Amino acid sequence: MKENAGSFIPEKVGRHSCLLGEGPVWDEGLQTIFWIDVLRGDIHEYSFVTGVEKTISVGEMVGSIAFCTDGNFIAGLEKGIHFVDRASGVKQHIASPERHLPDNRSNDGKVDPSGRFWLGTMDKTEAAHAGALYMVDKNLKVMQKVSGTTISNGMAWSPDKKQFYFIDSTTRGVDAFDYEDATGEISNKRLAVSFSEADGFPDGMTIDSEGMLWVAQWDGWQLSRWNPLTGEKLLSVNLPVSRPTCCIFGGEKLSDLFITTASTGLSPEEMKRQPEAGALFVIRNTGFRGLPANKFEV
Repeated sequence: MKENAGSFIPEKVGRHSCLLGEGPVWDEGLQTIFWIDVLRGDIHEYSFVTGVEKTISVGEMVGSIAFCTDGNFIAGLEKGIHFVDRASGVKQHIASPERHLPDNRSNDGKVDPSGRFWLGTMDKTEAAHAGALYMVDKNLKVMQKVSGTTISNGMAWSPDKKQFYFIDSTTRGVDAFDYEDATGEISNKRLAVSFSEADGFPDGMTIDSEGMLWVAQWDGWQLSRWNPLTGEKLLSVNLPVSRPTCCIFGGEKLSDLFITTASTGLSPEEMKRQPEAGALFVIRNTGFRGLPANKFEV
């Protein structure tokens, strides 16, 4: 297993420091990175063409964003699933599958290869087994896919569209499912990757063109690359902050790795050790390539 192979040097992007940075998405056409601050309800963007940085607020906690084919966002917000206008932040309600659970909120979300939006939920106090994983199809029908989750986090689909990977952070593992792309059905759950207590908690993740998983390790000061078929850790990338939350490939060749991080919950002493906590980082020219972002069909 390699540690910080090559020139894996994280650089800060933009000026924002998030309480809970999350959910980065890369727009290839605009050469722009978008990411969220969950707790502040902000959606940030930074253009690598113009250098301009913008922020819009949705007025409530935002757990995840993903691109739609019309150029706007579908988002998991505190009070349900919405479309969000990319320019203004104006919301259009789609569904609130957990209206009966007022202490729950949306968390991580991704679009699958067939253009359906998947998102997880969690209790705001992280109560055990209070959340679930849902799928929204192009007809805006919402279906529950996994029940009894605690902190629903990273999701990824294999390049051959036959495997779905999912993280419930408190289990310290990545689960694999057989995945049927035509229907979105998942089955045959098994453990693909496991983390020790010293690793921190697996949080958000992405997948590269070789089918290997990149996982952000909350309280682990690192992100790591794994072979989900063997459970082997292939690469560890040390970071200057303890709470990385998610990662995604971007850049002109999809070879730059963007990493969101958090400062929430850190003491003043811990912030002195890691003053860049909450920043967005990029590692350029990793030598690996990601996959283009899937878009929700509207």
